[in-house]
Amino acid sequence: MLHQTFIVIPRRGDCMPAAPVVASGDKAVMAIEIEATMRTREMMDTHPAQVSLDRDLLARTVDALVACSQACTACADACLSEEMVSELRTCIRLNLDCADICGATARMLSRHTGSHADRTRAQLQACSQVCRSCGDECRRHAEAHDHCRIGAEACRACDEAGNELLAAIS
Repeated sequence: MLHQTFIVIPRRGDCMPAAPVVASGDKAVMAIEIEATMRTREMMDTHPAQVSLDRDLLARTVDALVACSQACTACADACLSEEMVSELRTCIRLNLDCADICGATARMLSRHTGSHADRTRAQLQACSQVCRSCGDECRRHAEAHDHCRIGAEACRACDEAGNELLAAIS
């Protein structure tokens, strides 16, 4: 079973969390994870086109991709604020690349009209490669920077979800 991790960011100023936070700690994370998966799945269920893949698996993968894109964007931004930013250049670049490809892949998987298995497979394979590279680079900095640890975890979860979906397509 795929376990997905979402990042809960405390409220600062006028910013609100993406989903209601009903408790602190692990329970808050579960509330966000469940709501995100339910919303993605709910939207997929309203689509009139026939979807040949398991919709739960597809929804979990889209959610993992969106979470990874967000985590990598935040990690790149946090790296830019570190004192030794020049040592994090590769990490920043990979985080930005990973955020972009994960976002694009999530959008592709959310479109079911005229979808094509070969394009989906190629996109998921490319995304998996970037997630692995980004996750490896983030792990190199994880002991010194919590944002890199979180980024590495999001990349790992996304890579696992994408590979599970790839296996279902093949």
